[in-house]
Amino acid sequence: MVQASFNRLKTALAAVIICLAALAAQAAEAVNTTADNVAIQGYDPVAYFTEGRPIEGDPAIAHEWQGALWQFATPEHRALFAESPEKYAPRYGGFCSGAMSVGRKAPIDPEAWVIIEDKLYLAFSTDAIDRFAANADATIPAADGHWQVLGRTE
Repeated sequence: MVQASFNRLKTALAAVIICLAALAAQAAEAVNTTADNVAIQGYDPVAYFTEGRPIEGDPAIAHEWQGALWQFATPEHRALFAESPEKYAPRYGGFCSGAMSVGRKAPIDPEAWVIIEDKLYLAFSTDAIDRFAANADATIPAADGHWQVLGRTE
């Protein structure tokens, strides 16, 4: 009887662990990375907010988040990101915001960017980000909806 109870407890514990692992996997979002697993082509996501411009990050100043390496221009930027990555990471995992608004993942040019309501959006080109931003009331909800499906890691 004690052995049967112990076996049921082990089975239940294993099921809980499997469920927690599945939830953790679902929580991670897809990130647009290079072949070396570097997010947003090595640009510093915090610099868009603090410097008002894109700045290439230093590979020696990196932080891992969402399974990708994020690079920063300064240790201070890395600390800000590590404390609050959702605040600084680009929307849609750093994929092109305009393409996401029509249901596709596409690469980006880190120089094509805009901040709307304290959120960073990147795009394939400056023309694409200008079009995205000009119609943000429609493009952001559309991209958000597509990201619910396309943003899952596999």
